Amino acid sequence: MQSASPPPLVKNERLFLLTIAGIQFTHILDFMIMMPLGPQLIRVLHIDTHQFGLLLSSYTLTAAASSLLAATYIDRFDRRKLMLTLYALFIIATLCCGLAPNYTALLIARALAGAFGGILGALVQTMVADVIPFERRGKAMGTVMTAFSMSTVAGVPLGLLLASTFTDIGWRAPFFFIVLLASTFWIIGYKLLPNLTAHLHSKRVGNVFQQLYAVAKEPSHLTAFAFIALIMMAGFTVIPYIPIYLTSNVGMTESFITVIYLCGGAATFFTSQLIGRMSDKHGKLKIFRWVALASFVPLLITTHLFPVAWWLVLINSTLFFILVPGRMVPGMAMVSAVPAPQVRGTFMSLVSSVQMLSSGLATLVAGLIITRTPSGQINHYDIVGYIAVACGVLTIWIAQHLRVAGTTTKVADKN
Repeated sequence: MQSASPPPLVKNERLFLLTIAGIQFTHILDFMIMMPLGPQLIRVLHIDTHQFGLLLSSYTLTAAASSLLAATYIDRFDRRKLMLTLYALFIIATLCCGLAPNYTALLIARALAGAFGGILGALVQTMVADVIPFERRGKAMGTVMTAFSMSTVAGVPLGLLLASTFTDIGWRAPFFFIVLLASTFWIIGYKLLPNLTAHLHSKRVGNVFQQLYAVAKEPSHLTAFAFIALIMMAGFTVIPYIPIYLTSNVGMTESFITVIYLCGGAATFFTSQLIGRMSDKHGKLKIFRWVALASFVPLLITTHLFPVAWWLVLINSTLFFILVPGRMVPGMAMVSAVPAPQVRGTFMSLVSSVQMLSSGLATLVAGLIITRTPSGQINHYDIVGYIAVACGVLTIWIAQHLRVAGTTTKVADKN
């Protein structure tokens, strides 16, 4: 591994980050916007809940697979050209979702959208790491992370609003909206994104699979993969079951769940950038450690809640949204410093695949632990909370062992 070289400069760093965040926003929104369309899709397409679940899972499964596949070629092309090509294919796949005549066609289109969307997520983080110096990367990752917050705020209500407003096209309307929005960002990206080719100048040894294996088996990379996997386990054992637990055990209404997501997403829109700035100023490991420790409080409260006043639930859920995903801001900034620039795309694609697979595994493990009583209440959610905290403790320990590419320097020592 070679030592990191100075990242290329862009004319306007803020415009670059906003463009990248816009691309991130549209492909995350494409996933989020499916959730509120469930009742309408089940009614119009004459499908059951299992088939609708397959529509959702097909996106994440192909995203994980495509990220793994992308690791074989992502470092062989100019980042800009690859981004614009994959984003165009994502737009076409989303358009096919809106035009799908039946369930089978929609399922195939969703799988394709997930395949291209999964690669976009890895490529966005790679480009940020290529362009933004490590000293300012926490703030940059915070800006990009606001795309997740905005999609959380907009996804559920926007899907319902568009589907109900444009009754002639119904559930297809949200997909057409994403196509228009993404096409706008594609044009902006075509004008503003810089050519990133420095990684192409490095000599490569062996065939593509040997190179992939070399990146995957690097000890410092394995440490980073374990770190990311545990972060996902520490969140996604709990997150998917929050709505059902709050409605079944705490007595909240389904409409209140929308309020929770709106408030949580709105709060993280601001706090993600704040956490990023603090990471750059005070050290990424230090801020990660404090945010991770603080996140244990809403994690344990959420998994032990009993019927209480709605405003207490809202305060806790908002803190959950701020702190649990907030760990990813300094976490991803540290992880981005682990690979050498010439293999960063391959590494980040593998990271993306690890994220998808570990989040799916976390959901599966929690699902095996959680049970429902005859009355519909959730049991053993508290055990899931303890597992999430245990994984969180391990992330704090592993974080201090992340190392900068080609050196014995710990990422923590680099700030």
